[in-house]
Amino acid sequence: MKMTSKFLTVCAFAFLFVSCSNDDNGPSLAPVESKTASNIPAPQTGGFGQGEIGGPFTKFSFATGEVTTSDTEWDIAFRGTTIAVNGGAVTGTNDEPTRNGGAGATIASGAFESVLEAGGLTFAKDSDGAFAIPTGSDNGWYNYNPQVNIVSPIPGKVLVIKTHDGKYAKVEVLSYYKDAPSQPDNTSESRYYTFNYVYNPNEGETSLE
Repeated sequence: MKMTSKFLTVCAFAFLFVSCSNDDNGPSLAPVESKTASNIPAPQTGGFGQGEIGGPFTKFSFATGEVTTSDTEWDIAFRGTTIAVNGGAVTGTNDEPTRNGGAGATIASGAFESVLEAGGLTFAKDSDGAFAIPTGSDNGWYNYNPQVNIVSPIPGKVLVIKTHDGKYAKVEVLSYYKDAPSQPDNTSESRYYTFNYVYNPNEGETSLE
């Protein structure tokens, strides 16, 4: 009986120690997600001498990894070469979505794999007259070559995104053409984004690796 009592006492202390240790570790974090989004459509009307640019933006959610029609649960949105974020104010362009989140963006220079942290970065929001991700050739994520009429992602430009609900992601645009041809030409169908992204689903966590 004495041995049994001692054994039970030791077990009780061991249980308490393990329980306290687990409590000290806090809640476990969800894994950081690394994915590729393919053929995200970004149609537009007008432009290139065909009238005023318009048409709805295609909205994307990092939490689901999919295109969404939600008015609120989206992070970035695409129309032509323009990328909007769900934060700030409308810019004044036609048919753009209402901003109702806290999203922002900045452009980091370097290899996609080398951008490991969102902490310490300054994030711009969309505003009257300007997108957080600058538009125009050589101003943001792409270069446009009018001689061959090709849009090409600028190497070493990584879009770091603060999502509409305060989480973080990074984006590397791989292609602006359907099925991401290695060498797009005038026969390639444009306005389809393929991009790598890393998304940290944990609130308050800024790691992007």
